[in-house]
Amino acid sequence: MTSTRFRTDRGATVNTAALITALLAACIAFQLNASMLSPALVTIGAELGVDQAAVGLSQTWFFTAAALFSLVLPRLSDIVGRKKILLGMMALMGVGSVISAMAPDITWLFIGRIIQGVSGPTVPLCLIMLRSAISNPRKYGTMMGLVAAVNGGIAGIDSFAGGYLAENFGFRSIFWVMVGFSIVALLLVLFLAVESRPAAGTRMDWLGAFYIVVAVGATLTALNEAATLASAFSVNTLLLVIGLTAVSAGAFVAFWSVEKRGEQPMVQIVHLRLRSTWAPLLTTTLAMTGIFAVINGIVPAYVQAAAPGFAINPTQMALIILTPYALFGWLVGPLSGRLAPTLGYTKMLRIGLLGSALALAVIGFGGLNSLPLMILGAVLLGILYAGVANIMLNGLGVVLSPPGNPGFLPGMNAGAFNLGAGLSFLVLPSTLAVLSTSEDMHTSYFVVIGVGFVLTLASLGTSFLIPKPVGAEIQS
Repeated sequence: MTSTRFRTDRGATVNTAALITALLAACIAFQLNASMLSPALVTIGAELGVDQAAVGLSQTWFFTAAALFSLVLPRLSDIVGRKKILLGMMALMGVGSVISAMAPDITWLFIGRIIQGVSGPTVPLCLIMLRSAISNPRKYGTMMGLVAAVNGGIAGIDSFAGGYLAENFGFRSIFWVMVGFSIVALLLVLFLAVESRPAAGTRMDWLGAFYIVVAVGATLTALNEAATLASAFSVNTLLLVIGLTAVSAGAFVAFWSVEKRGEQPMVQIVHLRLRSTWAPLLTTTLAMTGIFAVINGIVPAYVQAAAPGFAINPTQMALIILTPYALFGWLVGPLSGRLAPTLGYTKMLRIGLLGSALALAVIGFGGLNSLPLMILGAVLLGILYAGVANIMLNGLGVVLSPPGNPGFLPGMNAGAFNLGAGLSFLVLPSTLAVLSTSEDMHTSYFVVIGVGFVLTLASLGTSFLIPKPVGAEIQS
């Protein structure tokens, strides 16, 4: 990597190699928090003496906290300083990791994971910092692809390392590794990153932030609760879902009212009405809903099932399905990022989404009957979704954000990613649970993959509503 120097939006000179090193370290540290624990959930339950539902809830609250902090911290970073906020996120991530590593029971694990969730907007914040430091569109696109590709997994190493550590040293060892990476990331950001505060002097709209956090938090919690209704219907759970939905709707109405009247709103209402705002958010939500649970839940479950699947054990499944998906996404990400400024962000996004839909078709029509075709489908998803579509969706959140409020759209887009992930694990597994009572399992899985295919095509359709980010592209 060359050490080309650019000037930030505050006029400071920055060494891009140093900056990329710091931001990559921060993104890797966050990704370990997000994915390294997944293979260790059974071990956690055994060591803490709780069932898997309780352990799974700790994961749910981590991602929920990550989504909520993503709504607020990018905007706050515009005001108080992006480097300062990123340092605080890395520090709290380390604190949460220490608490989780020393947790005597599941309650303290919950507390630790929620504190770790403060690091939720790490990737969008790093992309904003890159955008501020690098004015060359092609250079920025390449670095954007490199940084955002981490969000799809660290070439599969994170999951394998988590499983190995849990099996040989217990789940606490995973959190101590997270502590180490948090400290390294903190030091690299401290010494290598540069500060930028494009909205210095602006007052933070805390009331608006409160209402949008309540609205999205209630929505995500309602989705989590609704996901349990398909397997175990409960009147109390149904009433809770209805109540949370009402709270969410009320909070969003209050948010809209506060933003419309505020002198320095968190989000200007005029921005919410723009296609450059709602079209990428809708596309992100639909794409995540259609794809996320397929590659992270449906396909792994099918491959491991004795019938009608292939009876592959978890380690083998990770090796042949999840690792290729993450690895190819990691390799393709920088290339697709470099092509985006010349071919166009929206064109690259449509290529990625169309290819993702074709990958789902390969899985549905061929992969359910053939393990090699299932592997091929996972590889194609890694290339075209993790390596192209996901990179473009992250990038568009940055390059389409309003000049006067650059942290707004990346934060909202991070919330859309988490909302789509929650919807995905509500819609697809619930559909599978309903169909499995009346259809054979092979047909049930085929229909579920078909639902993901339709949702991905819907995201392709909404992508045509996203305007071109002219300022971030090289015009021919």
